[in-house]
Amino acid sequence: MIVVTGATGNIGRPLVAELARRGQDVTAVSRAGTAPLDSPLVRGVSADLAELGSLRAAVDGADALFLLVPGSGEHLDTQRIIGIAAEAGVRRLVLLSSLGAVTRAGSASHGPLAELEKRVQGSGLEWTLLRPADFASNALAWVPTVRSGRTVHAPFGDVALPAVDPLDLAEVAAAALADDGHAGRSYTLTGPAPVSPRDRTEVLARVLGMPVAFVEQTRDQARAAMLAYMPEPVVDGTLAILGSPTPQEQQVSPDIESVLGRPAHSFEDWVRRNVGAFTA
Repeated sequence: MIVVTGATGNIGRPLVAELARRGQDVTAVSRAGTAPLDSPLVRGVSADLAELGSLRAAVDGADALFLLVPGSGEHLDTQRIIGIAAEAGVRRLVLLSSLGAVTRAGSASHGPLAELEKRVQGSGLEWTLLRPADFASNALAWVPTVRSGRTVHAPFGDVALPAVDPLDLAEVAAAALADDGHAGRSYTLTGPAPVSPRDRTEVLARVLGMPVAFVEQTRDQARAAMLAYMPEPVVDGTLAILGSPTPQEQQVSPDIESVLGRPAHSFEDWVRRNVGAFTA
């Protein structure tokens, strides 16, 4: 049995679906306890990583755990979370980390993830680290303004990052959870090419078949908007990556193709699968 935390999110939902497609029994963990997929192989369980008792019940008897922590996990007892998983019988742990845990390990935003990676590596379990730098699904933040005014508002309009499609990330995670050969590996997960917010807007307009204007925010405007739903250190760390990425953060990784045997999906691929979100 495989336990997936954050099972109803942009990554957890396709991961649960992929594991079920593979014939795996899945415990889908979320605060609401809602199963993201109607399948006899999937059961929804209500649990919270901050409430260790609920987590203990969720992982009991599991073979593998996909661990997704909110933010950087700085407010969680991650050492105890890993210990509970090991005590419950988990032997394989796949952590959704971030490339920033490598490129910005000393920062307030990504330092906690760097420490969590060390705990995972020292756990005695079969571990795999997944390190995306940016997500194609971050474009869902543009849905309200695309619907209301056919505009995209974003900072750093011409700074390009190779955003990963969550579907690719989910398929790599499923392989690491269910297949042998991934223990002790760290995968950097990216799209096939760096794409700027301005270029992403053009892709969105082309797929939607209607004009969509790009409106460049200042850093302060973007920061104020992001503070409404993200902790301050995470906001500042995210803006640093978006505005002044390191060469490593802009580099395309071969890891998705290496694991899955096919090229990574493009941003346009992601838009075409999610076009309904912008038009509903």
